[in-house]
Amino acid sequence: MSSLDADVLARAGRAAEALAPYAERTEREGRVAPEGVAAMVDAGLFKLLVPRELGGAECSVATFAAALERVARADASAGWCAMIGGTSGLMAAYLPDALAREVYAPADAVSCGVFAPTGRASHTAEGAVRVQGRWSFASGCEHSPWRMVGVMMLDGERPVARCVLLRAEETRVVPNWDVLGLRGTGSHDLAVDDVVVPRERLFSLLEPSRNPRALYRVAAFGVLAAGVAGVALGVAQGALDRFVARAREKTPMGAKRSLAHRELVQIAVARAEAKVRASRAMLYEAGDAVMAAEGDALEARAMLRLAACNAARESAAAVDLLYEAAGAGAARAGEPLQRMFRDVHVAAQHAMVADAVALLAGRVRLGVEVDGAAL
Repeated sequence: MSSLDADVLARAGRAAEALAPYAERTEREGRVAPEGVAAMVDAGLFKLLVPRELGGAECSVATFAAALERVARADASAGWCAMIGGTSGLMAAYLPDALAREVYAPADAVSCGVFAPTGRASHTAEGAVRVQGRWSFASGCEHSPWRMVGVMMLDGERPVARCVLLRAEETRVVPNWDVLGLRGTGSHDLAVDDVVVPRERLFSLLEPSRNPRALYRVAAFGVLAAGVAGVALGVAQGALDRFVARAREKTPMGAKRSLAHRELVQIAVARAEAKVRASRAMLYEAGDAVMAAEGDALEARAMLRLAACNAARESAAAVDLLYEAAGAGAARAGEPLQRMFRDVHVAAQHAMVADAVALLAGRVRLGVEVDGAAL
């Protein structure tokens, strides 16, 4: 059984209570309501993975996923933004100390990031870095004073992927987030026309961090995948809770007993419950194992990625069962179940929980050669 940080989960629970009343507004406006962002800042959700010496929780991978689950039960978009802000906090372990303190020591520190290296960077004659490009899916960018982007640049004659940390005013938000689910994440494009930044803002998440402690030995993309899975599990648990409550209360037209008495409804709830609980247990177990692992921990890293893929897929499958069992009423605008249905399927589309990653885990388990950097 995973050992979770009770204080972190209590704070996440309080944030979830504060966020719940704004869920419809967040979806309607395409960004987390300012009151919701403030609640997440007050709860320290954006600093869950920031080192303790900078005022962060430095919580375990399992605790991080569990905290996100609690928030996503109330609002998937808010949970997603907490996930992006939280995993972006890992950058504190890769940055020079002075810069890490400047960005992450403030109590209201919030950052976001897009790793995909769709931008370009080059070294200037003065030793700085010139950046330009455009990046999609910058979730939470509108409430983030610091924004990380991925770039390609030359290391000698060899092209390499790197990350660059930028201030909000050094970027431009291109408002184009119009999607099926997670509509409230504000995942617009970011653009940088031609900006020169100090050399110390350039780093790589593919290299070992500067911090030797357990959390920062875990591959950043493994933590990100666990976060995506935590959000998906939260949506599924929220859908399950809502469906059960409605099924107990609702008596279909012409029936004498509530929806809960129908056998097809009972089996749908049982199967959904099993999917959520089993995939959650696997995710927590894998999160604990990867933090305890030594060396390159290839199998532990592979199992964390597999657990995250499984949790995302099983969460979507669980919501599908409940949505179908709920009948035509679930499709009405304003009914939370249809929003959860859309949100969980968009979450499960993320590259970090794609089938290609599960394939890598299968290769590791079978002893087939695999590129460990992909995990």
